[in-house]
Amino acid sequence: MRATVVVDNRKSDALPGEWGLCIYIEYGERKLLLDTGASELFAENAEKLGLDLSAVDAAVLSHAHYDHGNGMEAFFRRNDHAPFYVGPTCAANCYAGRWLFRRYIGIPPTVLSDYSRRIRYVREKTEIFPGVTLLPHSTPGLQQAGRREHMFRRVGGRWQPDDFSHEQSLVLETEEGLVIFNSCSHAGADNIINEVAAAFPGKTVRAMIGGFHLYNKSEAEVKTLAQKLEATGVAYICTGHCTGPEAYELLARTLGRRLHPLQVGLTMEF
Repeated sequence: MRATVVVDNRKSDALPGEWGLCIYIEYGERKLLLDTGASELFAENAEKLGLDLSAVDAAVLSHAHYDHGNGMEAFFRRNDHAPFYVGPTCAANCYAGRWLFRRYIGIPPTVLSDYSRRIRYVREKTEIFPGVTLLPHSTPGLQQAGRREHMFRRVGGRWQPDDFSHEQSLVLETEEGLVIFNSCSHAGADNIINEVAAAFPGKTVRAMIGGFHLYNKSEAEVKTLAQKLEATGVAYICTGHCTGPEAYELLARTLGRRLHPLQVGLTMEF
């Protein structure tokens, strides 16, 4: 398995970045795309990296936020066949803010209807190819996380704290163990690792890759997560995007050589 970071907050010397994430994954003969960043930058970077978007066999939206789904329409224009897998409650209804001052942070408003024949909703653990599984959240009480983050969904004309039921993990089986991709880990990176471990009994989680949404967390919260991640025993943790540089440095104090930074152009092989 080979995964290439196409978009991340951290640019490379040759390629620009943005607040968003996109990862191109080659798994045996299959080619997968996780997220499409916040703009068409992912397509420009993919071309420069020699990655063929028209050859992608399946695309996955980690969750229904703009910085992961704003490039969806650009992907559909470049690929005429790949199904696009989204979470069970994925909709254009995500907002952030306090009181009446809430701004829209969701995916393009009409993309799910405009490309409905390509959209696949994942409501339970689903193997889309041999060794490639999508896993919605099973951790209870995630509305508390949405309330803490001041994130909401507009459902049936009413505001609800986001329970991140539109968020899903992409899990790949390798000879070294399970590799998890979860782009923002709103449910908590430690919870996600535990969800995957429970869904694949008897298998080892080798790697956790994605953003951890720590850029707005206190030092104490970051240190607590670092201890929880250390306790999981996961040997390879690669994070960036919404983790934030300050939080990354705090994580590194506990996780040491287990921790690696995401960056545009980074290639990971398992």
